[in-house]
Amino acid sequence: MKFPENLLYGRHPILEALSAHRTFDKLLLQKGANGDGLRDIVRIARERDIPLQYVPSETLDRIAPRNHQGVAGYAALVDYCSLEDILALAYDKGENPLLLVCDGITDIGNFGAIARTAACVGVYGIIVAEKGAAPISADAIKASAGALLQVPICRVRFIDLALRELKDNGVQIVATTLQTEQWLHQSDLTQATAFILGAEGKGVSPAFLKLADVQVKYPSAHLRFV
Repeated sequence: MKFPENLLYGRHPILEALSAHRTFDKLLLQKGANGDGLRDIVRIARERDIPLQYVPSETLDRIAPRNHQGVAGYAALVDYCSLEDILALAYDKGENPLLLVCDGITDIGNFGAIARTAACVGVYGIIVAEKGAAPISADAIKASAGALLQVPICRVRFIDLALRELKDNGVQIVATTLQTEQWLHQSDLTQATAFILGAEGKGVSPAFLKLADVQVKYPSAHLRFV
C-alpha cells in the first residue's frame, strides 16, 4: 500500500511539525486516547483552526504504516493565509483587492480550473471552507497547473463569517447567480471586491446570496461556473 507523502503520524513528529509552524489539512485523533503530547496537539490545532477529526483506532491502523500513537495528520501542501494578511497586502500596495470565494466547489478539476483563471486575472486570494470543499491535494495542484501554489489560499471555518469580515473591511460582496437581471459588466468592479462562485448545478447558497451587496450573471459562453 502506498501512503501519501504528506502523511505524518506519531505524537512527537506532529508536535515537531506544529512547532515548526507547519499546518495541516486535517489531524486525525484516536477516540478516547490521551496522555502526553496529545493535549498539546489538540490545543495548538484549536488555536490555529486546524480541523480535528476523532476516529476509531482501526482507522489510524489502516492509514498509518507503523505505530501512530493515536494521532496522524495530512500536512498542508500550501501555506494558508488569513483574511487579514491578504487584505493588508493589497491595501499596503494602495490597491483594491479582488478575492474569490468558493462555495461548495468539490470537484478537483473545476477547482483547478478556477485557480488557473484566478492566477491569470490577478486575484489576491481564494477563500475556501474547511469542510465541503475540494481538497488542496497533489491532484488539485496538478489540475491547477501550479496556480494553487501561486495564489494565496485562505481556509476559513465558516464562509458567512468570512463574508461579514470582508464587508466590515470595505469589500463589496458580489454573488454569481442566474436569478438576477444584472450582468457582470454592469457592475462597478473598481472597488475592493469578493466574488462568490457556487458549484455547477447548485449555485451559490441562498444564505450567501442574502449577504451579497450585488448579484450578477454572465454569459455561460464566457464562464462555466455559476
